[in-house]
Amino acid sequence: MADAGAQWQVGVLEGLLREVRLQSSRGVGPDVRKVLEWLHRQTGVHVALVTDDAGTIESSTAGFPHEVLGPLAPLLVRMSGGQLAAAVTQSGALHVRCEALGPHEPRPVLVVAGPSKPTPDAIALISHTGSVLTLLRRAGRSDRIWHDYQHTTHQLRFAVLSALLSGEPILARRMTTGAIPPLLDADRLRLYLLQCPPADRDRIVRTYQDPSGYHGSGLMVQCPVFKHHIICLLTDDEEPDGPGRQLRGHAETLHRLVRDNPRYAMGVSGSHPLHAAAEAYSQAAHALAAAPTAPDRVASYHGRTPLEGVLPRQASQEWARTLLRPLDTATKTSTDITRLTMNMPRAAVAKLLGLSRNTVTAHLKRTEASLGLNLTDVHCRATVHLALALSSAFPTPEPDYDQPLSTLDDLLRTERAAAWAAATLRPLQDRHRRTLQAWIDANTDAQHAARALGISRNTIRTHLREVESVLGLDLLTAGTGIHDVVHALHIADIRAV
Repeated sequence: MADAGAQWQVGVLEGLLREVRLQSSRGVGPDVRKVLEWLHRQTGVHVALVTDDAGTIESSTAGFPHEVLGPLAPLLVRMSGGQLAAAVTQSGALHVRCEALGPHEPRPVLVVAGPSKPTPDAIALISHTGSVLTLLRRAGRSDRIWHDYQHTTHQLRFAVLSALLSGEPILARRMTTGAIPPLLDADRLRLYLLQCPPADRDRIVRTYQDPSGYHGSGLMVQCPVFKHHIICLLTDDEEPDGPGRQLRGHAETLHRLVRDNPRYAMGVSGSHPLHAAAEAYSQAAHALAAAPTAPDRVASYHGRTPLEGVLPRQASQEWARTLLRPLDTATKTSTDITRLTMNMPRAAVAKLLGLSRNTVTAHLKRTEASLGLNLTDVHCRATVHLALALSSAFPTPEPDYDQPLSTLDDLLRTERAAAWAAATLRPLQDRHRRTLQAWIDANTDAQHAARALGISRNTIRTHLREVESVLGLDLLTAGTGIHDVVHALHIADIRAV
């Protein structure tokens, strides 16, 4: 008989362990009711888990007699407060057994009710089940704390990224007072844009996260808009320039991830000061457009001279200053949002800043009213982008009142601008250039461009993907390369007249 009882206990405990393993494998919080129902099937008693001295039931079996809890209130208060560990009482015709669980007050109480006193084996099983519930609930709390921590660190990293993309490294430092990431102590950074399956992003970010919630001297953030991108900001010394360079730290890690995973690709920006993270993002996006066809699926932005770097400095600065002067009276928020939308879609800016798309649009409407330009037009956006780039690249010059103010076309007719445009467009085949011209003329509407050329919309997009690869410019994802294409095509057009 003793052997039979022992075998019964082993059998039911194995069933309890199977239930624990099943719940643990789901990766979610404990399902207390399933454990209680399992205990009911084994013993015939009805069970409830009472979580405080007010008699709050967290879970119970379907047939638990709730009316027994009223008379038990004084007893539950003492047990929840740690004065009693276990108690047995009678409530009407029901035999009631209570066991306090866990070491900390207020202690939850397992209340067991049945028509008769449980057998010794059943009492042992009830105690075992109480211990298992204690461990499951503790594990559930640990999981919730872990998930809360991961969410908090993600939000903090995202806030730092947002401040850097807005050109505000000091604001980023103020956000992280007491736990400043090493990246913010660096002089320069590079931005790595890693493309991977969306399901891999969280795992990668968590794998290389340090105890402080950052990534050593870098920062990895899941892109809020493009679900297959991870934005990685690393200090410049992790990927030095020049032949025979030795990758270090997470730069080496990111290169290895791409090398080992055929579905990954990566674009790498040049070196930038912290306040120029938005420009670094633009460069990395351009590089990523060319990366899928690169031999190792990694492309670096190769020092392409920007258009603002080849225009006559004094004249172009005066032109930019005149165009942007109306923004002197605009709010800083509207100006900052306008700058960001020059390098990423409006939806991306809205998610980056935690604003609605309607709010972003409202700020852009104020900018449009100030400048007298339609920022939904690709040519106007390219013009404003160039003016903002010129105003950021050089200090505002003293006006030369003896010289007439240059127009944008005057600036773009110079020999250096023509050489820049020719170098930008030279790699294109004729069919790709025709597609590109039609797409820009259609204000980047692929359907209208397809109708103008008499080809399908899919063919338009295929050509544009090929153009991205050839030119190393992002046209279809963030669209940061569209401004260069607009200016290059316009320069070629006005030079041909």
